Amino acid sequence: MQLGKGIEWTTHICTILAIVPPKRGLSVDALAEFFEVPSAYLAKQMQLLRRAGIVQSVRGKGGGYRLAKAVDEITLLDIVLAIEGPMPAFRCSEIRQNGPCGLKRKDCKRPCEIASAFADAEQTYRAALAAKTLASIMQEAAANSTPEHMMEIAGWVQRQVS
Repeated sequence: MQLGKGIEWTTHICTILAIVPPKRGLSVDALAEFFEVPSAYLAKQMQLLRRAGIVQSVRGKGGGYRLAKAVDEITLLDIVLAIEGPMPAFRCSEIRQNGPCGLKRKDCKRPCEIASAFADAEQTYRAALAAKTLASIMQEAAANSTPEHMMEIAGWVQRQVS
């Protein structure tokens, strides 16, 4: 399974938005500049996050995007579902019914064993993503970073919202 770039980008962006002061926001252009990603593509991803209730837009001076929820209320699954949608990664097309030895539709009383195996794996995968919050990711990142780098990020955010 391969997730789109939007998942990586928006998850990183949410960690930056987490330190935006109250009633302020960061523009798509500033966020795109911070990570050196295309602004137009990022804008589409941010709209998906907004529709999912993960971020909200702030109008006026200092406007842009900010988190709509606390970091401990946003899971990696929330972000994946916002960007990729709720459809399962594996979609069974029932090819066991095709070809010279294909089963008849009436004989397919149980789900395909292959589809069931993929569904079980996806359920495990989604449960793991649901167990990881943005807060836990940020804690791990802070523990693996230097205080200087964390201050550099905070300073950049402060300059953008001032």
